[in-house]
Amino acid sequence: MTGFSHTLDITIPALDKQLIGGAWVGSASSETSPVISPSTEEELTRVVMPTIYDADRAVDAADAAFQSGPWPRMSVEERIDTCSRLCDALERRLPELNRAWAFESGPTIAHGEIINDMVGAMVWRQMLDFARDIEWEEDRDGAKVMREPVGPVLTIMTFNGPIVLMGMKVIPALLAGNPVIAKFAPESQLTMRLIGEAVIEAGFPAGVVSLLAADTPVTQHLVSHDKIDMVSLTGGTSIGIDVVKRTADRLARTIMELGGKSPAILLEDVDLDQAMDTLVGGSTGFMGQVCVNLSRVLAPKSRYDEIVDALAERYKAISLGNPLSGQVDQGPMSVERGRDRAEAYVAGALSEGAEIAAGGKRPQGFQRGYWYEPTLLRAVDNQMAVAREEVFGPVTVVIPYEGDEEALAIANDSDFGLAASIYTPDQDRAWNMARQLQSGTVAINMAGISFAAPFGGYKKSGWGKECGPEGILAFTQVKQVVAA
Repeated sequence: MTGFSHTLDITIPALDKQLIGGAWVGSASSETSPVISPSTEEELTRVVMPTIYDADRAVDAADAAFQSGPWPRMSVEERIDTCSRLCDALERRLPELNRAWAFESGPTIAHGEIINDMVGAMVWRQMLDFARDIEWEEDRDGAKVMREPVGPVLTIMTFNGPIVLMGMKVIPALLAGNPVIAKFAPESQLTMRLIGEAVIEAGFPAGVVSLLAADTPVTQHLVSHDKIDMVSLTGGTSIGIDVVKRTADRLARTIMELGGKSPAILLEDVDLDQAMDTLVGGSTGFMGQVCVNLSRVLAPKSRYDEIVDALAERYKAISLGNPLSGQVDQGPMSVERGRDRAEAYVAGALSEGAEIAAGGKRPQGFQRGYWYEPTLLRAVDNQMAVAREEVFGPVTVVIPYEGDEEALAIANDSDFGLAASIYTPDQDRAWNMARQLQSGTVAINMAGISFAAPFGGYKKSGWGKECGPEGILAFTQVKQVVAA
């Protein structure tokens, strides 16, 4: 056994209801589904899942709010005031939100405090400030240029960041004047309901906000709905392709933040001790279930063994255990299919000639739960599946290269282009390489992104931008008015 047990110790509202149009309403179905702890596979509670009928009610409420409700017609300041109340309500609930997320998805409480208390709160407060500074109407050479809401927006959220995505997707869309249906992952039932209480407390007009933690058939129905004018997705590339196909006939707008296979280029002059401080977290954070995870480490041949050994030592030191305890580095993977996927990629890599430098198996003593050791693979070629496809798990490969040109060629030889990092004390060299990387985000001597700047990918990592004022303007359409 895992050596610990999980019993839900926080109050979760409306387990038998859905948040539709800003209020808890009874679902069209009374059938319940279990919420399972990924740490122990224990049943935490049961919830009623949303149905297609519930989805239609949410869309109709959003459409009515857009066509005749006050929200799109309010001043920007009025919308900022309401969204500010939502931010206040979310921040008051952060301890419960972090605990709910740990229960149902497995991140440690410490990870939740960083991602939600620090990053999430920062992002949504930044969005309020950006909305105040945007020039919503401007005069330009005899014409008035007006930025107006698009219409009902569907935001598709993932289990790996439902709270911070409120600041990256939902609040920007609301600030722009759009009614929003926030579609949470089916693994985010507890988190969604706590966020729902914050939405109700904020006091949005009827129909403006609906939250549904729905499964695939209901999600596909929402994406295909002819009253949904825009879809903002965070998810895998295959899901993004499906969304594009389902929205193509009506030319609905889409924003796609999709998969990644992000490289970390360590140049031969790298300060290895300094690089490890962010490289390890940037490649293993939340058990590798992060879109910008640095899953390809490019190491110079002259220092290859040294870099592999240093990373392996740090990977082996990562402690696994109860994510609610406050005493471990990592919890389990969030879903069983994710653990199975990581295992399959490692097995495939070994069959192609890769070698395990650290991890590579389920940890001892964890018979229940979705546990997998942070894994480092050496002797990897960039043509192997494990180096080309997104694992979305704690599997990092170290690829050798010789010279800056080859490093750039390997880094850019990918279907993805979401994030990248360069480690070197030579700033001129780093900036020169950054300009040549085919990636929407490049970090120098660190891992991560700026949430004040537009964030999004190149190639199959998606299109459109989140964060910054661009992340609000993405949810607008532009009208010009001229008068004689």
